[in-house]
Amino acid sequence: MSSLLAIYYNKIIFNNSGAPKHDIIKEKNKEELMLHIQEIRKNPDGLAFEKKLDLAEELKERNPEILDVQDIVASGKVQYEDGLYFLDYDLSYTITLTSSRSMEPVELKESYLVNEIFMEEGQAASQDMIDQDLVLPIENGEINVSESVADNILLNIPLKILTAEEEAGQGFLSGQDWQVMTEEEFAAAQEAQKEKNNPFAGLQGLFDE
Repeated sequence: MSSLLAIYYNKIIFNNSGAPKHDIIKEKNKEELMLHIQEIRKNPDGLAFEKKLDLAEELKERNPEILDVQDIVASGKVQYEDGLYFLDYDLSYTITLTSSRSMEPVELKESYLVNEIFMEEGQAASQDMIDQDLVLPIENGEINVSESVADNILLNIPLKILTAEEEAGQGFLSGQDWQVMTEEEFAAAQEAQKEKNNPFAGLQGLFDE
């Protein structure tokens, strides 16, 4: 068998080996995971996928507070039922952000379940459901899982980001006659100062008996 014929033969064997079609989609593009609605509807049990994505540059452009995002993995399936497409997947990644207090880099490992519902535009009552944010619209006959992943990573960035030391109440900036403190510490210090300045504070408890 010639080498050219062998290559052709191997392709035929691979494409007819019973491997799920989403495996072929996985290798199509390292940065995108697109699921065609026609392929989804052909699979009554749903179309499964597991994909490692490289979205760091896109995410950093959309949010300058992001320093890096690594090991993004989406694993789940999408299923068609009664005119709706149900996308359910586990999302895990490691994101590096700047501390809200010291601007030091903070690495966070995240993992959670994502559930989204899609509908083709043009269906009865679809626009009302889309306008109410009950479902997401399907564009060009495809569900862009990569876009869903990026959006959810951005939506789940915490408002307050601290290093381990800062979480433990350490690592505050300080200098001569000044120190950065939390609101709780400031309130406690103010209360202590009031008690110190109270001329009757020392008499408390003398007449309790």
